[in-house]
Amino acid sequence: MRLEGVWARYRRRGPWVLRAVEVALAPGEAAVVLGRNGAGKSTLLQLAAGVLRPARGRVADRPAAVGWVPERFPADQPFTVTAYLTSMARVAGLGAGAADRAVAHWADRLGLARFGPVRLAQLSKGTAQKVGLAQALLRPPGLLVLDEPWEGLDAAARELVPELVEEVRARGGSVLVSDHRGETARLPGARLWTVADSTVRETAPTAGAAMSVVELLVPADRVTGTVARLRAEGHQILRVRADSTDPPDVSRQGADTGPPQAGRHGDGSPDGGSPEVSRRGAGVPSAAGEAG
Repeated sequence: MRLEGVWARYRRRGPWVLRAVEVALAPGEAAVVLGRNGAGKSTLLQLAAGVLRPARGRVADRPAAVGWVPERFPADQPFTVTAYLTSMARVAGLGAGAADRAVAHWADRLGLARFGPVRLAQLSKGTAQKVGLAQALLRPPGLLVLDEPWEGLDAAARELVPELVEEVRARGGSVLVSDHRGETARLPGARLWTVADSTVRETAPTAGAAMSVVELLVPADRVTGTVARLRAEGHQILRVRADSTDPPDVSRQGADTGPPQAGRHGDGSPDGGSPEVSRRGAGVPSAAGEAG
């Protein structure tokens, strides 16, 4: 699949959200889309999935079977989980028997079996996100597009996302994922596309690079913003804790120590969840990055 000279905006004469985008994704490849909130990540994913049409340029060689999972599943629909998934399977072209088998398989795989008779509007955000993920996989996708797939999921489901991505790739499918939580480490070898200033820039994966852990001491009232900014820049947040001790005097360390370096972390956080932020004292986010 290729995006060739793609420009996008949401109204005529409005500001360009994306300009002159030139990217390609081959069968079996995955790409992680990084960038700050509002940079245009979701717009890029919707263009790739066919949800939006470009104002200029074109999307070429998009696979026929596309699995699309928006950041927030539209749960305000008058269906039960089973009825919705069965209908989506039939829309995807599966026969009655195949649809029932696919629904049963993904309901079991994603822990949705007991929610079968529950209406979508009654689901928690995390469970609704699982339904959205299931509907995208009912028919094996040639292109799977996931907008912030880790948002709202429990720890077990978060661990399952990379496994599902690898299964799609193993079948020759392509995967496009947006991420602002710093979960990139869960997809080793994925290409990295950064959206900034209405353009898309590709950087090489950092698989095998040496990593360093950096501890930052920040005022407690700035912890949330600091964590969000670090994640948006592609850093992995390992933890956030309250700390009343004095920071180490780095000026007394050896002359060859050098300043700490920040970058993308090659290891996931202990539980993959949101950091626990204490309101007492100064928050100390630990960020990991490349060394050298």
